[in-house]
Amino acid sequence: MTQEKTVSEAIDYRRSVRIYDAKKLIDTAIVKQCLTQATLAPNSSNMQLWEFYHITSKDIIAKISPFCFNQNAARTAQELVVFVTRKDLWKERAKANLKFIDGNFGANTPKEKQSKREKTARNYYRKIIPFAYADFLGILGFLKFIMVSIIGFFKPIYRQVRQSDMRIVAHKTCGLAAENFMISMAAKGYDTCPMEGSDTLRVKNLLGLPFGAEINMIVSCGIREPKGVYGERFRIPFEEVYKEV
Repeated sequence: MTQEKTVSEAIDYRRSVRIYDAKKLIDTAIVKQCLTQATLAPNSSNMQLWEFYHITSKDIIAKISPFCFNQNAARTAQELVVFVTRKDLWKERAKANLKFIDGNFGANTPKEKQSKREKTARNYYRKIIPFAYADFLGILGFLKFIMVSIIGFFKPIYRQVRQSDMRIVAHKTCGLAAENFMISMAAKGYDTCPMEGSDTLRVKNLLGLPFGAEINMIVSCGIREPKGVYGERFRIPFEEVYKEV
């Protein structure tokens, strides 16, 4: 293994690799280490509504590859990571944050003795998070949307309160974790390819994921063959996407 790359070097090195070298093995422990870096990604309200399924079994990889339409990136991968959103776990994650707050401030501090910071944090996970995430067949979300839209005429307010809005939040969060993972892999000299082209329902069934889980992306892992990088990197000119205000 070469010397670990800096963040800037890793970002520059990272490419979506389509063909991996079968003769160059990767260390499962290092991939797992990079997944611990994924857990440090910024995420909405620190809810961490994600799970990472690290596929090391060649048999499972062989079964998943057809569900990725036999892309070279899947077919030649040494390992796969399936990034999964778990919006359905919002209650458990909110409780975990409250337990963490207990550890920081004490579990039984009388309310009148709590600091403003503690009161704000507890109120956030006890009231704001349930308001944002709770729903029933989309009906509650629609009613919340009407309410915040009316309030929004008079003052700034958070408007993403429908079930579809919170689903987007969970997927954005999971995408940040996946990016952390891929940059961490690049820093180690390992390669990845994020694949959205897959039959997510079949992959979900194969892995036995619960009803509320959704696949965000599948990332293949290995070490590139030279031909595995399909040409020079293309990006829209920076001047077209950069807007200073």
